[in-house]
Amino acid sequence: MTRATTIHPPTSDTRAHQALALIAQHRMVTTTQLHQILAPETPARKIYKVLAPLRAEGLIAHTVLGSSNHLQAHFLTPAGAQTVRDWPEMRGRAPAVLADAAASLRAAHTLTGVRAHIAFLTDARNRGDEYGPLDWVPEIAHRLPDTGGEDQIIADAVFHYTTASPRRRQYRAFVEVDRATMSSERLARKLISYARFHDYTPQPAGRRTTVADQSALLTWQRFYPRFPRILFILTGAPRVTLARRIEDLRHMTADHGLVTRLAAHVPLGAAILEDLETHSPTGPVWTPLTGAAEPRGWTQL
Repeated sequence: MTRATTIHPPTSDTRAHQALALIAQHRMVTTTQLHQILAPETPARKIYKVLAPLRAEGLIAHTVLGSSNHLQAHFLTPAGAQTVRDWPEMRGRAPAVLADAAASLRAAHTLTGVRAHIAFLTDARNRGDEYGPLDWVPEIAHRLPDTGGEDQIIADAVFHYTTASPRRRQYRAFVEVDRATMSSERLARKLISYARFHDYTPQPAGRRTTVADQSALLTWQRFYPRFPRILFILTGAPRVTLARRIEDLRHMTADHGLVTRLAAHVPLGAAILEDLETHSPTGPVWTPLTGAAEPRGWTQL
C-alpha cells in the first residue's frame, strides 16, 4: 500500500483523531489553538505529543508564522487529506491541501476565524451549552446562479449551537469575519448577498413560478429549518474604525430595501473579536444592525 491509502496508527488515538479532524475542517490551526479547543484543562505541552506522530506519519505539515519559530500553524498534507476524506466529521466536504506558501497567505484570515470559534467554544463550556469543536464549519457556499449578480454566496463559517438554559434552544448563524482588509462598503454589500439568498428561489426552466410556489421552494429551506442569523465579527483596526464599520452595516440595513426586509425576519449583529474574547459572546458586546443600537448578547439579537 502507498502512504496515501494506509490506515495510519496515530489516528486510532482519540485525541490524535480529533486533532486531525479539526485541522481538516478548519484548514489550518495553530498549536495553541488546538490546545484551547481540545484540552484546555491539560498542560499545553501535551498537545505536542498529539501532533508529533501525525507529523511523523506525514499526515500534517506546518508553517511558521512571524519571525519566531514558536508560532506554528498546522495543515493537511495530501496523505492527511486522503486519510480523513471519508470520515463522518468531514460531512461530505473535500479536505483542503495547502502548499506552504498558500498556507502562509491564508493564515491570517483562517486563524482569525478559529479565534472567534474558540471564543464561542470557551463560553459554551462555561455555560454548559452544547457546542463542540466541530460545530463551527468554515467556508460554506450556496449557489445563486440566476440572481443577476454574484453566482454564489460564501459564508466564512456557519455554526450550530444549542443553549441549555434558561431553556433549551437551537441556533444557527452565518459568520462573516472582517479584518478590515476590504472597504467598508464592500463589507456592507455582503448583507445584500445574504438578502438575495434569503429570497432566492430557483426558476424552473420553461415555466413561471407563482408566489405560492416561492414560499415552498426557497433554496435555503433545503439546508436549514430556519434561516441562520448573520453575525459580523470585526478586528484588525483601531476600535473607532471598527465602530464606524459597524455603523456602515447599520446604514446598509436601514437604506437598502432588500436588506431591510431580511432584517425583519433574520437577527443581524456585529461585534469586535477582542470583546468576544474578553467578555464572552453571550455578553452585551453585539450591536444589532436594526433598531436600537444598545449592545446585547448574540442570542438576544
